[in-house]
Amino acid sequence: MTPLVSVVLVSYQTRPLLLEALARVRATHCTEPYEVIVVDNASADGSADAVAAAFPEVRLIRSPVNVGFGQAVNLAAAQARGEWLLLLNPDTEPIGDLVGEFVRYARREPAAGVYAGRTLGPDGRDDGRSIFGWPSLWGHVCFALGLSTFFPRSRLFNPEQLPGRDRTVPGPVPAASGCVLMIRRSLFREVGGFSPHYFMYCEDVDFCVRATRHGAQPTLVPGARVMHHNGAASSSVGKRVMLLRGKITFLRLHWPRWR
Repeated sequence: MTPLVSVVLVSYQTRPLLLEALARVRATHCTEPYEVIVVDNASADGSADAVAAAFPEVRLIRSPVNVGFGQAVNLAAAQARGEWLLLLNPDTEPIGDLVGEFVRYARREPAAGVYAGRTLGPDGRDDGRSIFGWPSLWGHVCFALGLSTFFPRSRLFNPEQLPGRDRTVPGPVPAASGCVLMIRRSLFREVGGFSPHYFMYCEDVDFCVRATRHGAQPTLVPGARVMHHNGAASSSVGKRVMLLRGKITFLRLHWPRWR
């Protein structure tokens, strides 16, 4: 049967979490046909061999070098057969019928093209990291000074994470995280996939900007939920460096020089 959805996981040094995520996807009673594609970014922890042994049904792409998140997704998209690409971080645990929740909503709102899920913390509450506002000068000042870290629920000091947005209400959002994100494959191809200018972080916001210019509307799907072990694939220092690098790349590509 031809899959309707291609579930894509990008792996780098997350073997235990990746295997657990794949086990949960396999155990889910999914109402729609799907395939799973794993792109391993030259992990040295045996992730690729472990996937091949435990999940022979998974389509495994072994990248000889670590090409980063966006480029790895592009590799998977080139081989995907589904109408939809469902990006899923290996440090997530799908809750319920994740694929079905996305597809049912997409059928009701086909014009959106880009669909964000919800990421929950260990306490079961939304961690606020699945949707974003547009990058702004004020938002970057707050991030640089640590105000967004110290006041995560402040609309004034943490504007990019949209703390005032009720995550239980569906509807349009400016941008979405690649942690749990479904995209119409034809739109992904039309927009040109993820930009090669990014290694990790902000490539999802960049994609949402370009998809919006093509007539799409990123939309939140409250019923599509995952438990998120945030940052498991990188150290806190390394993550912050990559995040800052991603933000700077976004500014260079999308903002005029004077700004």
